[in-house]
Amino acid sequence: MTDKTQKKQRGPGRPWKPGQSGNPAGCPTGSRHKATLAVLALLDGEAETLTRKAVEMALAGDSVAMRLCLERLAPPRKDSPVTLAGLPKIECAADLPKATCAILEAVARGDITPNEGQALAGLLESHRKTLETAEIEQRLSALEARENIR
Repeated sequence: MTDKTQKKQRGPGRPWKPGQSGNPAGCPTGSRHKATLAVLALLDGEAETLTRKAVEMALAGDSVAMRLCLERLAPPRKDSPVTLAGLPKIECAADLPKATCAILEAVARGDITPNEGQALAGLLESHRKTLETAEIEQRLSALEARENIR
């Protein structure tokens, strides 16, 4: 075969066109694997019995069963509300340094954890971008209005 008659192959690093998967029909969203469906069918009528047995084992002192039961009763918290007194109201970009200082001081005092401080700083950054976008939109509208007047 010559170069022109060869079938074009997908090259390495570019297996599919953008927006196209290997199987465009694909699996429906939310569908489950056959093995998962089989396990769920087996457990369907036994959930109450298995739960009762796990509780009995936990009460008998089985530490694994105890941990399983406690994790179901009170799962680990992923997030908790953060109360931060002294955080100034942020109406413009000039207010952001004061808010950042308040967060740093709260972390230094131990009022909030470093992870909570980092999350708050991330929210401030998102807010800064929003303020910046709104300001650019206002300036652009003013420029367009001024150009239309002339």
